[in-house]
Amino acid sequence: MKRFLKWAALGSTAMVLALLAPLGYVETSCRPSIDKDDYKSILPDDKHRDEGRTLMTYPEWHIVHAYEEYAEVVRTGDPHDFSYLSAISGFWGSLCGLSEASGSHGGFSGDIKTTIYTIGVSFTAEMLAKAAYEETVGRVATIIRGEGPSVLDRVSARQALEYSQFLRQVPWYQWDFDKDKSELKAASTDSFRDRERRFALCIEYGVKAGYAKVIESAVGTMAPDALRLNMVVTGISEQDLVDFPETGFIESHQSGIEIETPRYRALTHLLKNMADQGVDFIEIAGNDDILLTVLSEGADLEGSVVSVRRQGFEDYRHLVLTKVPDLSDLLRGLEAKGLTLEHIHDY
Repeated sequence: MKRFLKWAALGSTAMVLALLAPLGYVETSCRPSIDKDDYKSILPDDKHRDEGRTLMTYPEWHIVHAYEEYAEVVRTGDPHDFSYLSAISGFWGSLCGLSEASGSHGGFSGDIKTTIYTIGVSFTAEMLAKAAYEETVGRVATIIRGEGPSVLDRVSARQALEYSQFLRQVPWYQWDFDKDKSELKAASTDSFRDRERRFALCIEYGVKAGYAKVIESAVGTMAPDALRLNMVVTGISEQDLVDFPETGFIESHQSGIEIETPRYRALTHLLKNMADQGVDFIEIAGNDDILLTVLSEGADLEGSVVSVRRQGFEDYRHLVLTKVPDLSDLLRGLEAKGLTLEHIHDY
């Protein structure tokens, strides 16, 4: 028993160190080296959001993208076809590049870094657990199953797709994991693969449902983040805003008009639509730099902060920093450069 406890303690310690190692690497090897620029905001302080947040929104979106890629992989394949280690390294690798680029944007505050590190460690633990199971028991179950998906393979693939789409605009902990469990149980057959899927996924969904309740309870004690932001634009009048029902006029400035818009995924579609209609952006949330992600068939893109391969889609994601006044021209010229807009990261 003493020998067992000793090895259990050593194993637990090794696991903790493995989960914390990427965090230590980012802290020690990926530090920013440029001081913040001296840009003077047009908008008042109460409408300003820290510019560094445009960089720190990406790690959470990397997780969203990882679930999208997982859903695409299992749509035509099996869970063991997904590279969980690549998803993990993509998270920490992109965070390293963003940390190095953060100096001129005010760096990352301690509370934001704590949040991102917590999310990263949780994501790493989840991916490692799924890899350990799907590469062993899960893979054996697919061999026993034979060619073609089982009933629950198809159900779980659809659930993965719906979950990934949900995450684009809504926090993960608001997803109804209990509903997914019930659906799996109702659709399950007596085949070995379906019984294995029901066992494995019901455990996974149950753990996530419990963790979601903890997170939702903790978030409930915090002040909610703003759902809208302000920006200064030109090339449009107050009357023209009726073409963009998500926006609202605030006031006129010497450099343009101030409007209010939604945030998150809705903002990406709105900014692309406005740019296509000839609107130019002067400043967004009091900032003159913004991060966006674009997709291309090429592995490299000149000027990108980070480039990563997308699993299941066979193309590449590039993280691009641009000046807000250059954003409209960039968006209007993407197609000519063989690029596709994926997401514009607000603050």
